[in-house]
Amino acid sequence: MPVQWVLVVHVVVTMLVVVSLLCGHWPIFSGTFVEKIHYFLTFGAYDYFLRFVVAVLGSRGRNCFVTVEHYCCERPNPILQILYLVILGVTYYIIGKSSFRYIPGYYVSELHWYTSMIAVGVGVLLFLLTSFSDPGIVTAENVSKYISAYPYDEIIYVEKECSTCKILKYLLDLNIVVYVIDVLPDSTTIAVGCSFGMQNNCIGEKNTRYFMAFLLWHFLICLYGAVILGLILAGQLKEHNIIYILTVYYGVDHSFSRLSPHVVQWLLGSHNTQILLIMFLAIISLLLAGFFGYHAHLCLTNTTTNETFKWQDYISWKRKLNEAKASAAALKASIQTITAEAKAPESKWRAFFRKSPLQTEEVIVKNNLYDRGIISNVCEIIFPPSSRKSFSHRKSE
Repeated sequence: MPVQWVLVVHVVVTMLVVVSLLCGHWPIFSGTFVEKIHYFLTFGAYDYFLRFVVAVLGSRGRNCFVTVEHYCCERPNPILQILYLVILGVTYYIIGKSSFRYIPGYYVSELHWYTSMIAVGVGVLLFLLTSFSDPGIVTAENVSKYISAYPYDEIIYVEKECSTCKILKYLLDLNIVVYVIDVLPDSTTIAVGCSFGMQNNCIGEKNTRYFMAFLLWHFLICLYGAVILGLILAGQLKEHNIIYILTVYYGVDHSFSRLSPHVVQWLLGSHNTQILLIMFLAIISLLLAGFFGYHAHLCLTNTTTNETFKWQDYISWKRKLNEAKASAAALKASIQTITAEAKAPESKWRAFFRKSPLQTEEVIVKNNLYDRGIISNVCEIIFPPSSRKSFSHRKSE
C-alpha cells in the first residue's frame, strides 16, 4: 500500500532529523552520516540560505536578514512570546475542532474535556511566571552577600574588572533584567543560559524553578495529548468494528502484520488529522524531554550552560598543558639517557615495566565548588538563597 509506505518514510525521516539535530554531535556518531546531517542542520543549511539570499537579493538583503535575525534571536522582544501563544492556541483549537466530538468515547471519558483545559491553563500560567518573574537582580547592595554565599573558585571564576563597565565584574544591570554571565560564581544566581528566549526573560536564580516546571509541564501536556488522541483512534476502531469487518467480511488474517496495513489505511482516510497531531505532539514531547533532561542535569550539578562551556575550555587547556609537560619530561629523560655516563645495564624486565613519562599524565578533575550534592542543589532551585531570611542577614565581606 503506497499510503502506508509514505507514512513510514515520513516517520523515519522525521526521527532521523530529530536524532541528528539533538545527538549528531555525540562521539558515537563521529564520522557517520548522522554527524553530517547534524552539521548541515546547525551550520550548513544556514550558510547555504545566506548564499541564496545574497544571490537573489544581494548584500543589502543579506544585511537586512541578519539584522532581523539579530533582533528576533538575540535581543529582548515579544515575538517568541506571541509565537508560543499562537502555536498553543492554534494547536488546541485544531485538537478541539477535530477530536473533541469523539469525547466521551469508548476509552476516553468526558472528564478529559476539563482536564485538557486545566492542563493548558496551567501551562500558560507557568509561561507567564517564567516570562515576567524576577530572575534575580544583582545590585550594589546585595552583590557582596552573593559573593559571601558563593565565593570565587579561582578556576573558572576569578575577581576581575569588567572590560565594558571598567568596574569590578559583579554588576551588569541592564533594564531591570540582569545579564549575569560571569558576574557571580553562583550557578543558580547566574542565569541558565542567560538569554532572551521564548520567555523574553533572563533565567536566573529566582525563576529557574518556573522555567523547569514550564519545560516539564509542556512535555507532559504533549505526551498527554498524544496518548488521548491515540485512545480516541482506538475507540473509533472499536466502535466501528473495523477489526471484525476486516477479518469476517474481507477475510483478512487475524494477525498484526496482516491487519495493520488495512487499519492504517482506514485511519489515514478517516482520521488523518488526528494522526498528524499525534506525530506532531510526539516529536515536540521528545524535544522537550531532551531539553528538560539537559537542564535537569545542570540543576542537579549546580552548573549553568555558560559554566559548562567554561569547564570544557578549562579541561581542554589543562589536558594540553599536561601533554606538554609529559612531552617535556619524556624529552628530558631521553636526553639524560643519551648523555648519561656508562653504568651497569638495566634489567630488561625492569625496562619493560618502567612507565614512560608520557603515561604519567595528571588526572584532570572537575572540582565544582558550587556542587553541594543533589539534595542541596535541588533545594537551591526550589527555594532560592536570596529569598531566605538567612540571606538578608549575611555580612558583607
